[in-house]
Amino acid sequence: MSTVDNGPAVTSGQPMIFRNGLVLTMDDVRTVLPGADVLVIGERIAEVGVGLTAPPDALEIDATDGILMPGMIDTHRHLWQTAMRGYGADWTLTQYFVWYYLESGKLFRPEDIYAGNLLGAIEAIDAGVTTTVDWSHGLQTPQHADAAVDALEAVPGRFVLAYGNIQQGPWQWATSPEFRDFVQRRLHGRGDMLGFQMAFDVTGDPAFPERAAFEVARELGVPVTTHAGVWGATNDDGIRLMHENGFMTPETVYVHAATLTRDSYHRIAATGGSVSVSTESEQSAGQGYPPTWQLRHHDIPVSLSMDTSVWWSGDLFSAMRSTLGADRSREHLEAHGRQDTVTHCHLRAEQVVEWATRGGSRALGLDDTVGSLTVGKKADVVLIKNDDSPVMFPILHPYGQVAFQAQRGDVHSVVVNGRLVKHAHRLVGIDLGKARREVERTIEYLIGAMGDEAWARGMNPDIPETNLMDNPYTYTEWDAGSAQWKH
Repeated sequence: MSTVDNGPAVTSGQPMIFRNGLVLTMDDVRTVLPGADVLVIGERIAEVGVGLTAPPDALEIDATDGILMPGMIDTHRHLWQTAMRGYGADWTLTQYFVWYYLESGKLFRPEDIYAGNLLGAIEAIDAGVTTTVDWSHGLQTPQHADAAVDALEAVPGRFVLAYGNIQQGPWQWATSPEFRDFVQRRLHGRGDMLGFQMAFDVTGDPAFPERAAFEVARELGVPVTTHAGVWGATNDDGIRLMHENGFMTPETVYVHAATLTRDSYHRIAATGGSVSVSTESEQSAGQGYPPTWQLRHHDIPVSLSMDTSVWWSGDLFSAMRSTLGADRSREHLEAHGRQDTVTHCHLRAEQVVEWATRGGSRALGLDDTVGSLTVGKKADVVLIKNDDSPVMFPILHPYGQVAFQAQRGDVHSVVVNGRLVKHAHRLVGIDLGKARREVERTIEYLIGAMGDEAWARGMNPDIPETNLMDNPYTYTEWDAGSAQWKH
């Protein structure tokens, strides 16, 4: 048996065993196994338990003082925008719409889609996100779509291409022969390493023009993912139209769902759909207050997502942390409005860890494949371990450690489909230099196409004027004779 310390050369198909870790199985009863092993043979998890016997040629990874958990699953991320990481840090949702939908988003060439997808896909794996939905709404042409898939296939992760095009109505691109040709050429028969959704929004237009796209999705047997309940963009009318026309299914993923009424939540719950919550996005951009406090009351399944790196972080540790904070903050706020006090939190750390794993696998119809460390499932495994960090000990509450303490820098090893793609905090067999070069070319092109002034202006939106309130306790002069302040 071989052991590894740094940068192992792993033989294809070589068995692998993680030794002596704290295992969060995320099985149906959330079993936690201290000092346990996870054995990977081929693409699958062969055994989970204490003191396992491994094949003599197995690669052994020491998980002592670390946490083993399933690979995390992001159900909504616009990977094509990753090349512009941080550009929109001070945007509102309105500025995002103007930049991408109305003005500069149409500048993106196929090679720019490739660059963003390549970097975003690598970033996800590096942070322990082994399955990512690429909510790819920048696919203006089949060439853009081919570039998106080329990038996903160049990275050893598990992905779902959610095909969309913000430059056309879904009734246009979804019914085109070019779209069907692309699906046939690039997506049929790809198995669970490259899934497929259709990604479009429902505006609430009484004519319901999106019907045509839903009919294509139904004909192809493809799930739909849609931005629902987004302030100023999509609302209850869209949900009602979907429901009345029979297009709400258990496979439908509603992204954000932050500004819906009780009626819409009831419709989602009754039809078995799930909601992808992007808390960092909802808190910052203005879609609405992160809705988990509502979803819990309606028993609607939840998964987590990061939305886009043009604004926010690209890891689910941030998603778990911010989601717990937003839910608990709302619970306290509502209680204080009733002159009441919350003495016990409803949302617990173990629930958001489940949302980051099983929540995603269930939403994507992959729960028989990934989402938990159980025998027979595909081996998507993450080891959180950092011997050089004072934050990684003691580990007293493992779910709390994952949700509140751990960060992407603590991701020690990542296995996807039985393949070791990160070890000892370094990516394995992934050309990060190529991603850097591709992104540099995209940024150079965009600045050239827009011009320096427009590029800088897009990154630095105006700051609204702040009007200070009059303060009745403000004084301007001290009168020593009367020993008092004068107004």
